[in-house]
Amino acid sequence: MRSRKAPHKNYLNKQVQVRTMKRILCFGDSNTWGLIPGTDRRFADGIRWTSIIRNDLEQSGYEIIEEGLCGRTTIFEDPDRIGRAGDKLLPVFLESHAPLDMVIIMLGTNDCKPVYNADAETIAHGAERLIKQVRAYAGNCRILLISPIELGNDVWQEGYDPQFDAGSPAVSRNLKYTFAKVARKHGTDILAASDHAKPSSIDCEHLDENGHNALARAVEDKILSIYGRAAS
Repeated sequence: MRSRKAPHKNYLNKQVQVRTMKRILCFGDSNTWGLIPGTDRRFADGIRWTSIIRNDLEQSGYEIIEEGLCGRTTIFEDPDRIGRAGDKLLPVFLESHAPLDMVIIMLGTNDCKPVYNADAETIAHGAERLIKQVRAYAGNCRILLISPIELGNDVWQEGYDPQFDAGSPAVSRNLKYTFAKVARKHGTDILAASDHAKPSSIDCEHLDENGHNALARAVEDKILSIYGRAAS
């Protein structure tokens, strides 16, 4: 039997060129994973902001890829949990999910923990590193940088999350402005999650069901303003 030749590179390129589905990678932390406030469980499909967008837009030619992980930071390694530094894994996901049309990055909340000793400018530099990785690994892929929701003022108090301290909420509030500067510098799209959603009063840190819905609507509007209702 004669062996079949591998497809010519130009043929593969052509296959990519005729692809009409818009593939969007959502790269984030527990608020992208969908952690239910005050628990270690995950919100169901149709409640997480990423899944709301997927369900709304999949019939219009959009594929939404969820890559959220609890504890993920922009560039810092968690001393207790492996694989939390975003810049260590983002290049892997950019390759494994290729080809991509857009990458949505929403990180920074965990970077506000005092163990990392990072102010809002330092955290924004971490987000900038992620932007550079997308440009290096995914070429002309569009980037939507989302500054995270603010931490509640009591997040560090007893009964909430002891990994934060009294200064963490102020750092989180400044991310809206430092992320906007990075977005302008690199010409990316920008959205402030804090303009649309707040943390649950249960843990002062995570989106509740209403927060996921509000963020989904804001991000979906942003996507549609770029590509339109029909992705093709």
